[in-house]
Amino acid sequence: MSFVRLCFAIYEASSQFTKLYSKALHPFGITYPQYLVLLALWEKDGLTVKELGERLNLGTGTLTPMIKRMEANGWVKKKRSASDERKVSIFIQPKALEEKSAINQTISSEVRSCNIELAEYEQLMTQLKILRGKLQNWK
Repeated sequence: MSFVRLCFAIYEASSQFTKLYSKALHPFGITYPQYLVLLALWEKDGLTVKELGERLNLGTGTLTPMIKRMEANGWVKKKRSASDERKVSIFIQPKALEEKSAINQTISSEVRSCNIELAEYEQLMTQLKILRGKLQNWK
């Protein structure tokens, strides 16, 4: 059995998902990476830039300008810690809460248009969690 093509298959699927999500998110004026920031903050608001970077596997050089654009567009707000000026937390703004349902409905609709059934979705999610766990244990 050859495992060499697994990375290519994952890369191709990821690329197609990025295209699908980018198309769905375009009407909201956000990019796919910005959507990932929103997903993380919808789960836990007030993450520090460092925590957000760790969660999304993005460096501050990528994350900082992205957050700056999101703040300028009213999606998030940065707040420097009073006790430690080096810590900057990111908070969801009302716009992000108001648009959450519409964004998620649009994403769901796009994914459903790919003919992914609920059972298949659940199976894929289970397999991806297992794969991610195995890859994390490799570190």
